Amino acid sequence: MTQSRKTLISLEDTPYYHCISRCVRRAFLCGEDEYSGQSFEHRRQWMIDRIRYLTNIFAVDVCSYAIMSNHYHLVLHINEMEIKACSDDEIYNRWCRIYSVPPIILRWQLGKLTSEEERITALKIIGGWRERLADISWFMRCLNEFIARKANKEDNCKGRFWEGRFKSQALLDEQALLTCMAYVDLNPVRAKMAESVEMSEYTSAFERIHGIAHYEDKVQVTDVQKQLFAFVGAQCLEQPQGIAYSLLDYIELVDWTGRFIREDKRGAVCVNAPKLLTSMGLDNETWLALACSFGKDYHVAVGSLDELALFAEHTGKCWISGKTKLQKMFH
Repeated sequence: MTQSRKTLISLEDTPYYHCISRCVRRAFLCGEDEYSGQSFEHRRQWMIDRIRYLTNIFAVDVCSYAIMSNHYHLVLHINEMEIKACSDDEIYNRWCRIYSVPPIILRWQLGKLTSEEERITALKIIGGWRERLADISWFMRCLNEFIARKANKEDNCKGRFWEGRFKSQALLDEQALLTCMAYVDLNPVRAKMAESVEMSEYTSAFERIHGIAHYEDKVQVTDVQKQLFAFVGAQCLEQPQGIAYSLLDYIELVDWTGRFIREDKRGAVCVNAPKLLTSMGLDNETWLALACSFGKDYHVAVGSLDELALFAEHTGKCWISGKTKLQKMFH
């Protein structure tokens, strides 16, 4: 049964969420259709451009992403501090970059409101926009609607392009966050679309390794580009928000994992485990199992049993699926 989004998202428990959207009617998001021979590779850049545009508007940071042939993955961070620091004028300026605004807001912006009631109404509307600009559902809506319309126009057809709803998965602790990010970054390697993480274009790991300069000839630069959510390492307490691990340790872990999940590497002996794997307290076998099946075996939320219990309480659930497996892996 479909669950309401409020039972899947609780910022009280975590600002991190893994989101997935898939195409319908055998539509192609990217890649090449082997039946018609038509290439849709250019749509990968559509996704990158739109994600970057929206992250400059929404109080949302991208931790990791992977643009696949008929679906995409995003690991998002909701930045409540950013949206709370915005003035009403800033909220207005952000919102009007994606939607038209009602006449009362235009008059508010020009200082031409004639009564206190109008002012209260205008500020209430802006308050609603402020909430939406820190809302995953609105972010995904602005992303998916734009891509769907553009793809349907190119395909000369109408109707659904995406499945009715995107899937979201709450990541309740740093262990779950890093595991999910690695799972997302390794998608092209698991799908045999790339031989290594370093060659996995249109993933966040590739961008972190090569930099956005790799896409300079493709990216539509409209304003200052918001960077991927940063790794801040051991100095996390002295810096703005970020992922409390070293980027080099993360890249080492993802690269090491990619070498063992390739089809031609089955049965290889895992030696010299990365530093980050030891820090998370996971053995090689457990980690490789997570890196291969994280998105299939775990739903709704991932974290320790205590964190799952709190998440269930805050979202009105009696239980969270996958608790038995999670008990063995996340302590």
